[in-house]
Amino acid sequence: MLVTQKTNNEIASFGGGCFWCTEAIFKRLKGVSSVLPGYSGGSIENPTYEQVCEGTTGHAEAIQIEFDPSEIAYEKLLEVFFYTHDPTTPNQQGNDVGEQYRSVVFYHSAKQNDIAQKFIKDLEQEKVFSRPIVTTIEPFKNFYIAEDYHKSYFEKNKDAPYCTYVITPKLKKLMEKFGEEVRDEYKIRLEN
Repeated sequence: MLVTQKTNNEIASFGGGCFWCTEAIFKRLKGVSSVLPGYSGGSIENPTYEQVCEGTTGHAEAIQIEFDPSEIAYEKLLEVFFYTHDPTTPNQQGNDVGEQYRSVVFYHSAKQNDIAQKFIKDLEQEKVFSRPIVTTIEPFKNFYIAEDYHKSYFEKNKDAPYCTYVITPKLKKLMEKFGEEVRDEYKIRLEN
């Protein structure tokens, strides 16, 4: 399912580990109008969270971002994506292990594919990471919105151990590097 978007807006889709983390990160950016957690890149229709966690569907936990390219460039979204997760660990982000946690860019156009290919090539040439980047770049095929309890998970569960120990540090890292890109209302919330 492709999310309905505003006229001039574009869609970006990334898998960078747990979608609770990636949703919390990208919804804070100026120029992003919506972020939905879901499942992308797999072989069955309408998978459940439990099916995806079994690792047999081929889906990645992913997010679908609607953004205004006049406010935030696709390149900036890629920069945030690569800065806020580890693109060098195959099928793993921290303690989250399995194919569903792989690092992947699902491109929606030839232009997005070209930009992502160049972006990764530049990161590798600049030796930004000490290990090889394993992020795959795949054509967008499908996106199934996750169950309701996954949406805005961080906002609903800030004091949960996963949020405290995994998501909050990522949000602080986002603020340190991309503070100018973060909406004011989220800057205040993170400080509290």
